[in-house]
Amino acid sequence: MTGASGSAPSGADEPAAPRRRRLGRWRDQALALGWLVVVWSLLWGEVNWANLAGGLLVGGAVLLFFPLPAVTFAGRLRPRALLVFAVRFGTELVGASLHVARIAVQPGYRPRGAIIAVRLRVPTDLNLALTAEAVSLVPGTLILEVDRDSGTLYLHVLDTHGPAELTSARERTLAVERRIVRAVGSAAELRRVETDPVEKGTLP
Repeated sequence: MTGASGSAPSGADEPAAPRRRRLGRWRDQALALGWLVVVWSLLWGEVNWANLAGGLLVGGAVLLFFPLPAVTFAGRLRPRALLVFAVRFGTELVGASLHVARIAVQPGYRPRGAIIAVRLRVPTDLNLALTAEAVSLVPGTLILEVDRDSGTLYLHVLDTHGPAELTSARERTLAVERRIVRAVGSAAELRRVETDPVEKGTLP
């Protein structure tokens, strides 16, 4: 009698595990679709109903016809940190756009570019993708390659004049990663970026 009652909970838990996995897959797909819609709207430079509908169609087609390896979201959403990320991203976007515009109209000025490697502290697929997208959307920087095995981003940086500016570009990329992890990362990932001394001296 005791054995029968003791085995009931394990049997009851068995159908719950596949259900949780299905819910997890749906959640990951929804997050991926939402991010694709955001990127689509940013690429068009305007948020309206047409761009949102187009982003949903394009994002849905990408997820349906070009399925990517499963990316598990193990973190949690932090609204305040997400707002900080959005504000800082908007500020950097405006500043970089003005800088590139000045270069474009300045007579006789030839900007020097450089390629740098930035190794992220959280080398998960999700963090690599989010950081690469956020960095690429800011004018003046372009992701050339992503080394998934080592968690390294290779960037082309516009208008550099010495080692100090290359170091500054690396620190800006690591600062973007830190803000993303603060917004959607797990507790372990957050501890990793907060205690890493590489980013010492950069603003949050």
